[in-house]
Amino acid sequence: MAIITASMVKELRERTGLGMMDCKKALGEADGDMEKAIEDLRKASGLKAAKKASRVAAEGVVKTKIAEDGNFGVVIEVNSETDFVARDDSFLAFAQQALESAFSDSDADVTNLLDAGLEGPRQALVQKIGENINLRRVARLRFDDANQGIVESYVHSNNKIAVLISLQGGDEALARDIAMHIAAVNPMVVRPEDVPEDVLTKESEIYSAQARDSGKPEEIVEKMISGRLRKYVAEVSLLEQPFVKDPDIKVVELLEEAGADIVQFVRYEVGEGIEKEEEDFAAEVAAQLSG
Repeated sequence: MAIITASMVKELRERTGLGMMDCKKALGEADGDMEKAIEDLRKASGLKAAKKASRVAAEGVVKTKIAEDGNFGVVIEVNSETDFVARDDSFLAFAQQALESAFSDSDADVTNLLDAGLEGPRQALVQKIGENINLRRVARLRFDDANQGIVESYVHSNNKIAVLISLQGGDEALARDIAMHIAAVNPMVVRPEDVPEDVLTKESEIYSAQARDSGKPEEIVEKMISGRLRKYVAEVSLLEQPFVKDPDIKVVELLEEAGADIVQFVRYEVGEGIEKEEEDFAAEVAAQLSG
């Protein structure tokens, strides 16, 4: 049996907005598994969604580069411990060096890029700045022939969100507009049929628990479940989303007008999925004084 700490209860309260006792009970029943506790609470309370954990954070930048003929592009994420360092000229120079390396060596993964020449500059920068610096990830999109399609990118002005997109048909302006939409709205997949089966199963279980608690007849419950599931799929599918620059049309309609189709996209947001411990400076100082 996992030990349920006050910090775990606090995080679950922040992510769900539910009461302390409900959160403590849910964590206990989930044996300390935060995501399972959230899922159980969603089923029991009708909670629509949980906020991202406040501790999930990391600093740094994302960068992209597109080939001149538009058939190839790369996106990378380089991390630092603080936003102050993420704006440092030396850090930004290393990030640019990493981008150029990832662009030139178009098949290398992070490990290979570091082994091929980035590890030395990375270690030197760590020594100079005093923070851990990390090339976290790299992704590439390409067409074998420039006539097959367009690869374009969009980077948000603060270098915290970057999108790489490959498009058949259309032009660079259209590709960039859709990349900007992806940066803003963060779809899960391109098409409704691309939503993973395990995601659909989990959402269906949650909607089922919520609907059956309503006390309505079974046939009404089934309609409620299927309706909510269809709405969810549309919300996370790029083609079904209202276009951010003109919400009166869907992205799929925008593409149809241009005779274009989306092949693939990659969206990087700095720090997503990295859990960073919260620092309680008051407690740290108190501990030092008592010591």
